[in-house]
Amino acid sequence: MKIIDNLDNLHIQEKTAVAIGKFDGVHLGHRALIDELKMAKEKQGLATVVFTFSPSPAEFFGLSDNKQIMTGEEKRYILSKLGIDYLIEFPFNKETAATEPDVFVSDILVGKLSSAFIVAGDDLSFGKKGQGNIKTLQDNKSKYGFEVKEIGKICLDGEVISSTEIRRLISINDIDRASQMLGSAYFIKGPIISGNRIGRTIGFPTINVAIDEKKVLPRFGVYFSEVEIDGEKHYGISNIGVKPTIEGENAVSIETYIYDFDKDVYGKDAIVSLVAFRRKEQKFDGIDALKNQLDSDIAAGREYFHI
Repeated sequence: MKIIDNLDNLHIQEKTAVAIGKFDGVHLGHRALIDELKMAKEKQGLATVVFTFSPSPAEFFGLSDNKQIMTGEEKRYILSKLGIDYLIEFPFNKETAATEPDVFVSDILVGKLSSAFIVAGDDLSFGKKGQGNIKTLQDNKSKYGFEVKEIGKICLDGEVISSTEIRRLISINDIDRASQMLGSAYFIKGPIISGNRIGRTIGFPTINVAIDEKKVLPRFGVYFSEVEIDGEKHYGISNIGVKPTIEGENAVSIETYIYDFDKDVYGKDAIVSLVAFRRKEQKFDGIDALKNQLDSDIAAGREYFHI
């Protein structure tokens, strides 16, 4: 997947199928747009393009808390796995925000992206004051020769899927429901960093993954997890929190014990997917009490994963 994040490189010569949206979380609603891109590629030979704004208009105008279901790096990872050819992270600033909708269509969608097919949700807005919408695209399609497809809200068990609802589900620890709406397990991706190595000294070697401060996190606690490193998948048990039993620990992190694994993986990336909640984070009276609880957690994980 080619990533274009500046205006100087924004020029695709081959004909494209473009999906426009926020794509926070790349949930089932977003995947409906991506499915349309894939069909356009299969039937018409069009290159697939996901078009997003960076930062999002809501973030730029101070209308959100800037928290994201997926960080920029995580979004790149999942879209690449879904087979997208181009990801546009369109720079959103005072100048580009003032672009008239018709100019956005002619200069960007047609002039820069060679759009032959455009798909978006029914809540699409773009251009100056967000005045551009699906009707703007429909009004211009004959003039520029592109096709437009509007996708309505996608529901799960009668409930509309939205990034707002998924954030709420994560915040109340309903990871299972959030993952259903996402279409894949909620995950945290990041580099494996060096920790305090206390886990190794007490017989529980772990990996620590840095967490982006913008990441939407569930409640602190222990989770059964699946971990991918170098394309290999493993089972694990993860703690998200501040490690209250360890003196001096106060930064939020995710620390994972991987079953039957003892490799030096510092500096590599890990994808930690949360599968099920085990227990809330708690402070123990000392290391021995912590070890006893970890023994119990790890045994429970083996039973859960049947390993």
